[in-house]
Amino acid sequence: MKSPDSLHREGLDRLYPALTNPNWLVLGRRREIFRQWIDSIPGEHLKVLDVGGRIQPYLPLFKGRVAQYWAVDLIEDLLVNVVGRAEAIPFRTGVFDVVICTQVLQYIEQPQAMIAEIIRVMKPGGLLLLSAPAVFPRDSEADLWRFMPASLQLLLKDFNSVRVLAEGSSVAGLFRVLALYTFMFPRPALLRKLLRITLIPILNLIGAAFESLLTAGNDQFSANFSVLAKK
Repeated sequence: MKSPDSLHREGLDRLYPALTNPNWLVLGRRREIFRQWIDSIPGEHLKVLDVGGRIQPYLPLFKGRVAQYWAVDLIEDLLVNVVGRAEAIPFRTGVFDVVICTQVLQYIEQPQAMIAEIIRVMKPGGLLLLSAPAVFPRDSEADLWRFMPASLQLLLKDFNSVRVLAEGSSVAGLFRVLALYTFMFPRPALLRKLLRITLIPILNLIGAAFESLLTAGNDQFSANFSVLAKK
């Protein structure tokens, strides 16, 4: 079980990634997308469920507007309130105003079953904030799926409305892949560490510069997609 300090650092690095983080471009864009969506949610005493919520990086974006924040995860940890499967969420029907699910969908054997459970535990008019990978190296044997905008729309067809946004354009996706390659594959470890503090920040900054200069917004090679779905 991770220590409180370790979880706090991991959450901050997810919400406000360092320039040396190879996911800097994607995580920064996700933060801004989620911030806008959360700011638009009405109400001051929200009941929020975090599916796969061992880290909870996006809780600070609610700015004290949460009455209850529950985390469900397969693995017991300090911030996990309930140990359970996403395909069988152990809460009664119609409880939550908001459900957050970030980078979990790719590990679920039956994604549609998870989505059905999320819909079940949400109040009418409740909102789902979701992120899912489109381009990312396989990170474990449990990594099963990648998602395109059309597949996300299909998975979420039982919601009343669905909005899908790319977490950066194809330009950001390309530079994110280069940064990940630089981080994952060089040997020995000392070289990888050196590249992380030298080359990865340069790749991130170049990617951000091209992202601001090229306004076409092509998302064919976008690394990740964020979703706002309303029940």
